[in-house]
Amino acid sequence: MSESAPFKMRLVHLDLKGAPPKVSYLSEIFPLFRALGANGLLIEYEDMFPYEGHLRLLRAKHAYSPSEVAEILHLAKLNELEVIPLVQTFGHMEFVLKHAEFAHLREVVHFPNTLNPHEAESLALVGAMTDQILELHKGARWLHIGCDEVYYLGEGEASRQWLQQRQNSHAKLCLSHVRAVASHVLAQHPGTTPLVWDDMLRDIPQDQLTVSGVPQLVEPVLWDYGADLDVHSKVLLMEKYRECGFLRLWAASAFKGATGANQTLPPVEHHLRNHTQWLQVAGSGPADVLQGIILTGWQRYDHYSVLCELLPVGIPSLAVCLQSLLHGGFTEDVKLRVENFLGVSSLEIMDAVSEGAGSFPGSDIHALVTQVSLHLRSSVDTLLERNRYVTGWFSPYHRQRKLIHPVMIQHIQPEALSLLGRWSTLVQRLEGALQLVLYPDAVEEWLEENVYPSMRQLQGLLQDLSEVAHQPPPTSAGWDQDQHP
Repeated sequence: MSESAPFKMRLVHLDLKGAPPKVSYLSEIFPLFRALGANGLLIEYEDMFPYEGHLRLLRAKHAYSPSEVAEILHLAKLNELEVIPLVQTFGHMEFVLKHAEFAHLREVVHFPNTLNPHEAESLALVGAMTDQILELHKGARWLHIGCDEVYYLGEGEASRQWLQQRQNSHAKLCLSHVRAVASHVLAQHPGTTPLVWDDMLRDIPQDQLTVSGVPQLVEPVLWDYGADLDVHSKVLLMEKYRECGFLRLWAASAFKGATGANQTLPPVEHHLRNHTQWLQVAGSGPADVLQGIILTGWQRYDHYSVLCELLPVGIPSLAVCLQSLLHGGFTEDVKLRVENFLGVSSLEIMDAVSEGAGSFPGSDIHALVTQVSLHLRSSVDTLLERNRYVTGWFSPYHRQRKLIHPVMIQHIQPEALSLLGRWSTLVQRLEGALQLVLYPDAVEEWLEENVYPSMRQLQGLLQDLSEVAHQPPPTSAGWDQDQHP
């Protein structure tokens, strides 16, 4: 482990609001995190936390039990990974405010994104959430209280009236809520320091930040996931925060989940460049100000969006990024180290992702998802849109009217059956691999989004061919439309 690494702490972010891993998979992957250079975890539980009492309704169907949270923390400790829990307390509150019982606490009545900061009940709510989180994370040195992307702040009726009063502003409104939440955490849990995402703070004038009292209460996390991150601007922002009174700052990069809401394969080169830029920031900014870096791995853009890259699929990107942070760049030697950790013969940074087998936990999912993402839809589209027999003799016009030259069935049906059979076998393997790592609802969602539409197109073509030929429709052992919604 390099002692000269520019970031003392290197935390892997686990975003549990989508496709949360089973604890059994975390037990396999934590040792790899540690080996790759991580020494901490930022766990964003959202609805996977086992809330109790009046907060119990926030639990997802497959939420972790208290004993499972304890097991996760035990596994983290075994692998020398310090855990920082994250609970949203301002923006990104959909998992709370979608419920009828809490809908009256929305900033804007129709949108569940943002909490109304004027209601005393709002602070009581997030206070209860943070207390329950820290009750199961005793001794946590930090608690991340979110506070990013507080959309529609100031647009609620109470806020409109408040903003009409002299000297009130959106910045003051934001800072007052952050101050209230952070003060609660520090009062109830004196050994725990709140972290906040910094996007709502960036444009607040320096003098307002300074007098707000917030710099004495929280540590900002400067996040930027771009491959073209502006190093100079980031250094200036760090200097601004220091001058405002923030004693410690954090950085946040991304190893997956930041390049498209429905992305299935992480663009490794993009994420490597992002980390290379952060290394430059660390080398150019004020000395000893950066406490660490959080490598975010978003699983959804928000509570309502589709899944993006699954955790096992993001492991090669994470490995490249962590090792680059640890060794100050991605040299040929670092590349060889990553290949050794992952058990892959050749890692292609320039491609969307490296195809081929590996030996890391979830490498089978990585390989199968790669096959599906790169080839399933294109192979079906090729058959339906570029096969001359299909386009010339069994077009949508013909299919609707059940018309075809009989000999053309012999030209189309065998290829369609072969394609369906090959993909059915692979999808069966993928479904089995996903079920070992993820809960059933996540498996269903990923397959429904990324597999079933193309499979249904194939099945529909064969159904129409069979009806034209007055035969029972052919089936494939691995794909039965009645079994898959």
